[in-house]
Amino acid sequence: MTAPVGIVLVSHSPLLASGLRELTGQLSGGGVPVAVAAGDVGGGIGTSAELVAAALEQADRGAGVLVLADLGSAVLTARAVLADLDRPELLLVDAPFVEGAVAAVVTASTGAELAEVARQAEEAWQARKL
Repeated sequence: MTAPVGIVLVSHSPLLASGLRELTGQLSGGGVPVAVAAGDVGGGIGTSAELVAAALEQADRGAGVLVLADLGSAVLTARAVLADLDRPELLLVDAPFVEGAVAAVVTASTGAELAEVARQAEEAWQARKL
């Protein structure tokens, strides 16, 4: 099997993103690299371009990296870092943070390509709870 698509979780909260990484790791059996860029560099609530760039590097195994952000400035920070890097294999998706991450990791664990992983993450908007 080729290297899987990597996933980066960009969040204001280190606890939220770490918990989501733990959940997705259990679902994928640990076969998908999931990196966290959460909080500011001091560990507080916020976002950091430095942490996003480091997480992208950590998750990249050569098949591309899908980025999911929780809200507001996490999206803006991820967009700015990706614009600076200008690499088409690094992709920010418009997906719900938790459901999108689960869909992305499960799909990536099958060996799917970046476009399919992104599609599945985005389709998580349709996942109804009731």
